Amino acid sequence: MEGTKEAELVTAILMYAMRCLAEGDQAALRNMNFGVKEIEALREMRVADLYRVESLRAHCLEIVLNRQVYWPMIEHLSMQRAMEETIQTLISADAPQEMMQILFGLNQRDYTRLRRTLLVDPAIGRPPELDEESSHRLWEAWSSRVEGEESGLLAPEQYLAIHGDTGLSMRAIWSLTQRWAQYGYLNGQIDTATVQAGTHE
Repeated sequence: MEGTKEAELVTAILMYAMRCLAEGDQAALRNMNFGVKEIEALREMRVADLYRVESLRAHCLEIVLNRQVYWPMIEHLSMQRAMEETIQTLISADAPQEMMQILFGLNQRDYTRLRRTLLVDPAIGRPPELDEESSHRLWEAWSSRVEGEESGLLAPEQYLAIHGDTGLSMRAIWSLTQRWAQYGYLNGQIDTATVQAGTHE
């Protein structure tokens, strides 16, 4: 007989309670309202008994939502989901491993796995140097956002915005803006010749 969703819930909770009992987690059992007698009955239960729950129509659970825990959990999950989406978007735009390591702590193994999953072509060598027009387009997009940032680093979303504004690969964006930051060009106080020179240093 096909089990109901209620029976599946009861089975899952009983399995959890049996695990708590096996691990000696008495606090978790008390939080679920298991007293001494209920724990003794649980101790006698076998895995085969859980399959018999499907044939029962009795429901022994009271499910109550703890909003104080629920909403922080939902917010955390939302933030994690957004971060994962940002990581995937950056890698799809050819973000280098160094960039992902600095921004997200992504190691080489996970970086390579994600590139393979997202069908991004393997990166070989340094990105090609940008021409004068592209470098100036990148300078305008980067310098307008980096003012006041001593490290020269931007938020991941800002790098994506620069990518959208310039149409350049993330690898080229990261390589050149890191070079500019290293030279200390963080306040827009450089001339056209210096910008172009920075692309060929």
